[in-house]
Amino acid sequence: MKKLVFGINLTIDGCCDHTKGTGDEEIHEYFANLIREADVLVYGRKTYELMVPFWPDIAKDLSGPTKSINDFALAFDAVDKIVVFSHTLDKVENPKVEVVNTDLKEEIIKLKQGEGKDILLGGVDLPSQLVALDLIDEYRIVIQPYIVGEGRRLFDDVNLLEKLKLELVESKQLKSGAIALHYVKNPRS
Repeated sequence: MKKLVFGINLTIDGCCDHTKGTGDEEIHEYFANLIREADVLVYGRKTYELMVPFWPDIAKDLSGPTKSINDFALAFDAVDKIVVFSHTLDKVENPKVEVVNTDLKEEIIKLKQGEGKDILLGGVDLPSQLVALDLIDEYRIVIQPYIVGEGRRLFDDVNLLEKLKLELVESKQLKSGAIALHYVKNPRS
């Protein structure tokens, strides 16, 4: 069974607004490696529209300002399939993209039952819904060494029936002072 892995970049104060933090060579490399471990990317419409066509366009001509950005773009573009959950996006022209507007839980369970590499989840709204549905298996969170004091916070809108216990299986300090944390969901007793 495939794992659903949520990856995100945050500031120390929990801000997940991509315009507030900063990415560097090592962070792009970290997330490129994470994408290489997946064969399906799952996004909501907003995150999808931030990622596409931006990263595929960079991958076409390697127009990023750094090697790590170009490597990230190539890793992103090499993924087999992108699933976009949306009630407002009808369809897209890219044959690798599937737009889904049916039951979220049912569709994620179907994806997890498939063969292959992991499923990588990004964004904020969709992951919040999947946390509440208890469908995320792993969390890859990079904490940036910044306090921005404003902006959207991760999991602000999550409503859990009970506390979700995670187990830290790895932590890595990056040269920038960012910390990459890898958590797995503890099985419930």
